[in-house]
Amino acid sequence: FWHPRSRNYKAEFASCRLEAVPLEFGDYHPLKPITVTESKTKKVSRKGSTSSTSSSSSSSVVDPLSSVLDGTDPLSMFAATADPAAMVTRPSRKRRDRDENSIIGSDFEPWANKRGEILARYTTTEKLSINLFMGSEKGKAGTATSAMSEKVRTRLEELDDFEEGSQKELLNLTQQDYVNRIEELNQSLKDAWASDQKVKALKIVIQCSKLLSDTSVIRFYPSKFVLITDILDTFGKLVYERIFSMCVDNRSVLPDHFSPENVNDTAKETCLNWFFKIASIRELIPRFYVEASILKCNKFLSKTGISECLPRLTCMIRGIGDPLVSVYARAYLCRVGMEVAPHLKESLNKNFFDFLLTFKQIHGDTVQNQLVVQGVELPSYLPLYSPAMDWIFQCISYHAPEALLTEMMERCKKLGNNALLLNSVMSAFRAEFIATRSMDFIGMIKECDESGFPKHLLFRSLGLNLALADPPEGDRLQILNEAWKVITKLKNPQDYINCAEVWVEYTCKHFTKREVNTVLADVIKHMTPDRAFEDSYPQLQSIIKKVIAHFHDFSVLFSVEKFLPFLDMFQKESVRVEVCKCIMEVFINALTLEDEKRTLAYLINGFIKMVSFGRDFEQQLSFYVEARSMFCNLEPVLVQLIHSVNRLAMETRKVMKGNHSRKTAAFVRACVAYCFITIPSLVGIFTRLNLYLHSGQVALANQCLSQADAFFKAAISLIPEVPKMINIDGKMRPSESFLLEFLCNFFSTLLIVPDHPEHGVLFLVRELLNVIQDYTWEDSSDDKIRIYTCVLHLLSAMSQETYLYHIDKVDSNDSLYGGDSKFLAENNKLCETVMAQILEHLKTLAKDEALKRQSSLGLSFFNSILAHGDLRNNRLNQLSVNLWHLAQRHGCADTRTMVKTLEYIKKRSKQPDMGHLTELALRLPLQTRT
Repeated sequence: FWHPRSRNYKAEFASCRLEAVPLEFGDYHPLKPITVTESKTKKVSRKGSTSSTSSSSSSSVVDPLSSVLDGTDPLSMFAATADPAAMVTRPSRKRRDRDENSIIGSDFEPWANKRGEILARYTTTEKLSINLFMGSEKGKAGTATSAMSEKVRTRLEELDDFEEGSQKELLNLTQQDYVNRIEELNQSLKDAWASDQKVKALKIVIQCSKLLSDTSVIRFYPSKFVLITDILDTFGKLVYERIFSMCVDNRSVLPDHFSPENVNDTAKETCLNWFFKIASIRELIPRFYVEASILKCNKFLSKTGISECLPRLTCMIRGIGDPLVSVYARAYLCRVGMEVAPHLKESLNKNFFDFLLTFKQIHGDTVQNQLVVQGVELPSYLPLYSPAMDWIFQCISYHAPEALLTEMMERCKKLGNNALLLNSVMSAFRAEFIATRSMDFIGMIKECDESGFPKHLLFRSLGLNLALADPPEGDRLQILNEAWKVITKLKNPQDYINCAEVWVEYTCKHFTKREVNTVLADVIKHMTPDRAFEDSYPQLQSIIKKVIAHFHDFSVLFSVEKFLPFLDMFQKESVRVEVCKCIMEVFINALTLEDEKRTLAYLINGFIKMVSFGRDFEQQLSFYVEARSMFCNLEPVLVQLIHSVNRLAMETRKVMKGNHSRKTAAFVRACVAYCFITIPSLVGIFTRLNLYLHSGQVALANQCLSQADAFFKAAISLIPEVPKMINIDGKMRPSESFLLEFLCNFFSTLLIVPDHPEHGVLFLVRELLNVIQDYTWEDSSDDKIRIYTCVLHLLSAMSQETYLYHIDKVDSNDSLYGGDSKFLAENNKLCETVMAQILEHLKTLAKDEALKRQSSLGLSFFNSILAHGDLRNNRLNQLSVNLWHLAQRHGCADTRTMVKTLEYIKKRSKQPDMGHLTELALRLPLQTRT
């Protein structure tokens, strides 16, 4: 009693489209740009001032700037008289040449990668202090009619209020408490900005920047720098995005690569106002950091704004007396400089050479006295500079010419006590630059003072470079000897293993098993006393991985005398198992033929894809035939060849625009024959099934109907061979879900396959149903019924007067039968057979352990009837009601899904010709669980 409903696909498509609503520019829209109206007020004299030379004593507020300049400070005068448009530099007609090195590529390690390492490395157990902003009601903004001097005074008073008592000092904080407070300040900044309290946001940033002048807990300073500059980055981004959002009118948006001419006056005035506010900050360090954080905003004002600000900010750093604070300020300037103007390397270079001039301060009396007060030794103090110096050197050396790197190295060489500089050079410069000058660097390392910065750290940095780049061949043995002389003398096991781990890779890479054996023996000698190896398992594991990575011949590896004694140091059970597993994986991979085949197939496929004979398709097919004979044992290559031949057939169809000549028709049949002959030689059953289907689709598209039938019959005959379990990536998985996916795809193709005149109505569908019926399905699986439901969808689509889709120049059954009553009758018989199977299966699920499955399948079948059946038929209507009740009968239904389904039926009942669904909805009650 299946009655499919008639479908008007065009009307259904049209009803699903979004309604187009015209929008006039005067209408409000949430995505419409914000229009800012500028309000100008007339400038009046400050109250109490009678002339330009009058005394400021008559003013109610004593202002040193007002007393000299008639109530206005220099910044206000500039704001009142400057024409923003006059500050804009007109772009040259000739596009500025950009050096290819000015673009930052993926080879530049970003700051974000270093952040976590710094926070983890530079910690403290000492107590910390912080000043928290408490807020104030003072300093509210003036009215629109206020004089310019009053605006300036208000701005200064707001900042003074912050500096003079709106703070609360929190003492005796642990490191975690300190981090939490900084995070609170970061959130407060975002909240203040979101609530349009811009001055409060600026106060928070100033307060945080001031913390960077405090070195009372000097070991924590690098981590403090990371935390505070996170807040500065947030502030800079907020300011930039705010000004960027103002550069919009009703019809246009500011392009990504804009020039100052594209920026409107309102945005420029706002931008200038931010710089004026920051220039009013009294203390040097917060003024520097806050201005640096909004450096990018100079793009709104002038083409040369950033290039002019960078040298000035560099000079400002000269006023910072503490060398540690100074070097991190330089690092921050390099950070923002590389982000906004990486092509301005000259300013960054000046920053670097400025640093070299002040480097000797590190060893001055002031620093030494500070270290004595805090009880910090010089070897513990100097590494605090490394994150900042490494970053500065990385920025300066990025894509720098050889001559500049050489000059930088020579300048570092001339400075005394330069171990710290040397380490940063080796950490930041290109590995190739370091490797070619390895002996020069070894000479400089030898001359370094051991007391300040340990030489073994320098040799470790050199070893890291040599792992990435090869030194001159004639120097390799001497380099190893010089390095190992220092490494083997190290008494501290942790220092020793950290250094030895790096140089093991260099030894494996350039020397034989004899030298590797010597190195392993030395490691055993240093790490065995006092069981020091127990604290260094990660480094020892790293050594093992490097050794086995370079020794592909395991007979050579196990002939290394000290290899097995080295493994004996892994005495912790879990670590020992992990190391052995690592060795076995490498060993197995080295001997696996399948891996070799996979690698070869990948390379061969890449070659096959690159071979092209242009429009000579016959020569292309001949190449594929020859390749098949040569690589018949490599299944991935055969699969690629089948896909290539199918693509060749479709390219031929494209060239002929679907109208094959006798010659091209014969050619595509040859392509189809190639695939039909090749597919059976494959092993993977789902590979064969999918290729039969794909090749059949290609044959159908090229009007090779009998060949397409042959592909589809081959696929149907292969289905009984599908095993219950299949190997997926080395693991056995049930195959039913893969079979269900394939069959659903197959059904979509069968809709447009025309019947063969000699084989009866829907002969392919009948054959496929017989195979599905005879296939042995798992008792606990409902996939067979899900497949039958998909068949019901297919048969409903086949009963339509016009099908949903077609293949050009191929007549499907809707054209062949033209709605013939006999065809529809045969279709309905198949529908009734399938429905009977579905209902019978539902009855078998009336057991306690299967009630949930029964409910789910019942609701699924109900939805299929709703989508494809004609519910004006009384029997089908009653069946849908029964299924609805079945889904809820035992309280296993998903109530939320049932509610939404009922809402959908009611909504759909309001559509044309769907009034009968109103009565249906009244017969579908919702039951609550008790």
